Amino acid sequence: MKDLDIKDYSTIQWLSTGYMLVSGILIPASAFLITRFSNRSLFITSMMIFTLGTALAAVAPNFGLLLTGRMVQAAGSSVMGPLLMNIMLVSFPREKRGTAMGIFGLVMITAPAIGPTLSGYIVEYYDWRLLFEMILPLAIISLLLGIWKSENVMRQNKNAKLDYLSLLLSSIGFGGLLYGFSSASSDGWTNKVVVTTLILGAIALIAFIIRQLKMNEPLLDLRVYKYPMFALASVIAIVNAVAMFSGMILTPAYVQNVRGISPLSSGLMMLPGAVIMGIMSPITGKLFDKYGPRILGIVGLSITAVSTYMLANLQLDSSHTHTILIYTLRMFGMAMVMMPLMTNGLNQLPTRLNPHGTAVNNTAQQVSGSIGTAILVTIMNSVTKTKAESLMAHVDPTSFTEATKIMLTQKALLSGIQHSFYVALGMNVVALLLVFFVKRVDTSPEAVERLNR
Repeated sequence: MKDLDIKDYSTIQWLSTGYMLVSGILIPASAFLITRFSNRSLFITSMMIFTLGTALAAVAPNFGLLLTGRMVQAAGSSVMGPLLMNIMLVSFPREKRGTAMGIFGLVMITAPAIGPTLSGYIVEYYDWRLLFEMILPLAIISLLLGIWKSENVMRQNKNAKLDYLSLLLSSIGFGGLLYGFSSASSDGWTNKVVVTTLILGAIALIAFIIRQLKMNEPLLDLRVYKYPMFALASVIAIVNAVAMFSGMILTPAYVQNVRGISPLSSGLMMLPGAVIMGIMSPITGKLFDKYGPRILGIVGLSITAVSTYMLANLQLDSSHTHTILIYTLRMFGMAMVMMPLMTNGLNQLPTRLNPHGTAVNNTAQQVSGSIGTAILVTIMNSVTKTKAESLMAHVDPTSFTEATKIMLTQKALLSGIQHSFYVALGMNVVALLLVFFVKRVDTSPEAVERLNR
């Protein structure tokens, strides 16, 4: 913030908000892009855009150019996730998809989990530009490998036409909701901008859904929800995303603001959980191919629920080792849930709907994560305020010291964090109950042939 002469956190927060908004607009459109263009040209173009954004951010002399670089990065990377997932789906037979998606999950889950720790260390001890300077050579290598080695493995429909009204409604709808919910936790639910963007976003999204259901070739085919295992997996993923974000938000709040640990040390404490999640992703993929999704979901969500309950009961004097073990156990459970259930749901879709299924999944998880974050932070702040007022009412003003203020603040915040974790626990229980209804999709050649007729 000092280097860029930024004086308030709300401005610097736009580096994340801008990235999120661009992703929220482009991910729903990824189904059209994947259908219309060859996977090779789309990969190369996306990598070129991402590389350009990274280069802009690395040399940015001011905040405006840095924000531009981040948004250009988002324009490139937002299509990459759905694209790579679709390449996996067509490159592996359905009975082997678990292993392939597990490897895919190793990258897609681990990188965002380890990223904050690594970036925190770099910002603490080095120039922030190193964050982008490290990524730039990797992006260039990926781009060159894509040009040299990538092949077209997916069918494309060159006659597909972009419905601009759908794109506009999608952009306003998802963009409005993402911005509104991400701002609500900091600006408050009664803030005029928050209320306006949420209302506009909701109206546009409803209009978008109605239009998609009436179109023969929609921008985002919501008919994927006609397939029961996909629909169930999507609902569980949405509920579980709220629970997952609770650990990523509330645990740092506890260790930093209640226990007084630095942000860097906080990131290092959560690193084992990220590592174990990465290690488990390919393993759970293989287990999915062998045993199916239900048993993995039941075991994983049970572990997640127990560990969430333990996080909800952390105290002012809980040891760092205790906190690390609980968080790591929770990430271990999460690793058994996300990819297996998603893969099982995608296995029920005809091949032609794969781009729409992946786009719907990515969009739903992004929006639910934003909503979950807003709800959990709001609950935490509300309970913290109420608890602080209650504690202050029992304090003798004549004996009030700075040490007393710190202790009361920590107790109040701990209460807010505990209540939010209990809400997350409720989400875990809902997801656990739903997973009992999951059935393994038939991936035999005969079933696949019937599906694709």
